[in-house]
Amino acid sequence: MNKIIRFVFIVFLVAILIAIRGFVAPFFYDPLHDYFLGDYLHISIPTINFGRFFLHLGFRYFLNTIVSLGVIYLVFSNLEYLVFSVKFYLLAFLILGLFLFLILYFNINSNMLLFYIRRFLIHPLFVFILLPAFYYQNLKQRN
Repeated sequence: MNKIIRFVFIVFLVAILIAIRGFVAPFFYDPLHDYFLGDYLHISIPTINFGRFFLHLGFRYFLNTIVSLGVIYLVFSNLEYLVFSVKFYLLAFLILGLFLFLILYFNINSNMLLFYIRRFLIHPLFVFILLPAFYYQNLKQRN
């Protein structure tokens, strides 16, 4: 694929990630959004419909994952990196989703832990971890 076309697709996918974050976010059920915008250290966690919350959280994570996988594949064009990324995203979702469920279900007062776990699930942060890791891997393989 031509480098210019790949670059345009990468920019397009990054724009989609920004759109998911900025414009589509109000359409997802997330009672913790307003909670963390307020004085969350001094108020209790709001009432959460767990089924709806985890469904929306999972869908948002899925959207971010699909777009992030597209970025990773277009940047490196390496199927091994893509397979590793898929496994990484699945494992991260299982672990982070379990922790989030435990914190919310058992009312553990770990507001900052809840904040960061939720952040990793709703934002495409893993792509910013995997891209430099794969780039470094490419540099090591060349030498």
